[in-house]
Amino acid sequence: MPNGRYSLHDPHDGTPLGEERFSCAPGPAGWRYVAKRYRPDGTVQGTTDLTLDARHRPIRLELRSGGWQVRGGALDGVHWVRAAASGEGDRAGTVDTADATEGTDRAHAFTGDSPAFLVATARLLDLAPGGSARIRLVSFTGDALAPRTLDQGWQLHTVQDHPTETGPLPVEHYRVTDLDTGEVRDLHLTGDVLLAAPGIDLEELESPPNPRR
Repeated sequence: MPNGRYSLHDPHDGTPLGEERFSCAPGPAGWRYVAKRYRPDGTVQGTTDLTLDARHRPIRLELRSGGWQVRGGALDGVHWVRAAASGEGDRAGTVDTADATEGTDRAHAFTGDSPAFLVATARLLDLAPGGSARIRLVSFTGDALAPRTLDQGWQLHTVQDHPTETGPLPVEHYRVTDLDTGEVRDLHLTGDVLLAAPGIDLEELESPPNPRR
């Protein structure tokens, strides 16, 4: 079970935005990623709990940030409930169901601030080297966790083996295009761990990534 830490920064000017400490592992359902995000002063900003099934679809999502909570999953597209929550960053906090709003979209999956979503999208697409695909996602970002639907183009540009003490490590280089703005991002991942992306760097990893499945 990889445990590690990502540093987060503004991709334009490098301003530190904090860090995300995570663990992830295959499980009975498919794959699960659990993390806490911290501000630069060390206080908890929010949490991510994402479970994928064996086909890499999001069967359970729970996000907390800024006094809000989102719970969702794949159900004839994706379905979610967003509500005010007490105890910022506290998974045991209660939810104010009176303020809850439900949403559905014919999207393929979710995305957001956590590196977990980049790994999940890459595994859902399951591209071969040189392959590309278009995907529709519902995004939850920032403290408000307000839903926004977007379309992205993904291309698996290259896969290169990097030598390690335990054998070659295949590193996948993706190019991700926001189809609304044309902005292109490059990201690198191996197995179920993101190595680097704009605004995200892997700083610590206690055990090897789980291989691509």
